[in-house]
Amino acid sequence: MIAILGTGKMGEALLSGLLRAGFRPEQIIATARRPDRADALRERYGVVVAGNAEAAKGAETLILAVKPQDMAALLAEIAPFVPADRLVISVAAGITTQFVESRLGGQVPVVRVMSNTPVLVDEAMSVISAGTYAEEEHLERTEALLSPVGKVLRIPESQQDAATALSGSGPAYFFYLVEAMVDAGILLGMPRAAALDMVTQSIVGAAIMLRDSGEHPVILREAVTSPGGTTISAIAELERHRVRAAFLDAIEAARDRSRRLASG
Repeated sequence: MIAILGTGKMGEALLSGLLRAGFRPEQIIATARRPDRADALRERYGVVVAGNAEAAKGAETLILAVKPQDMAALLAEIAPFVPADRLVISVAAGITTQFVESRLGGQVPVVRVMSNTPVLVDEAMSVISAGTYAEEEHLERTEALLSPVGKVLRIPESQQDAATALSGSGPAYFFYLVEAMVDAGILLGMPRAAALDMVTQSIVGAAIMLRDSGEHPVILREAVTSPGGTTISAIAELERHRVRAAFLDAIEAARDRSRRLASG
């Protein structure tokens, strides 16, 4: 039995991914703060919806998906019901395994995960890190839960805040870029729907080329950038506006925010 404690946007994304991966609704317990949210989860997915304490008692694997600022209260609520044979998976940004371990007590195995919203289409990027008491079997169980809905990568926990900034928030940067490119198309006289189709397919195709070719992105970009052509003119403008530097600063800011969330 798997319990998802805090079935908000990310929790629901993981829930739907587990069901698509072959888990049966009766194998999953979800928790929700509001009664109307609980009713919606029951109706939409057919899963059991219970309180946090009841879910913690009844599941072998706990996925903690509440907001970072709510994690301390959740751990205080469930600590009496989490023995050392439970696997606890935390997907809350900035929350360290030590934070979870210290509040649960004992030697509970904790695995820290940062995933992202493409879990909804089975294309998530999930990075995982072992806590003090998590062993190989716990990492393998976590990978088994996440691999059906995307790619899973093991990293040291010291890199988790950077991963949060890079891949956890990464889809938002992508949507922001698409929005800007579509607006540019409209400025040039293109209908919105056509501009969106063109931008979306261009980026999907480029992403697949990057993933499957094994080439460095510089090589792929240079293949599109003819001397004196349209592409180099556009890139020159991006460089003039320091777009590359802005991305570096933005992702660093996200990393710093993740660190602050951990410190409360």
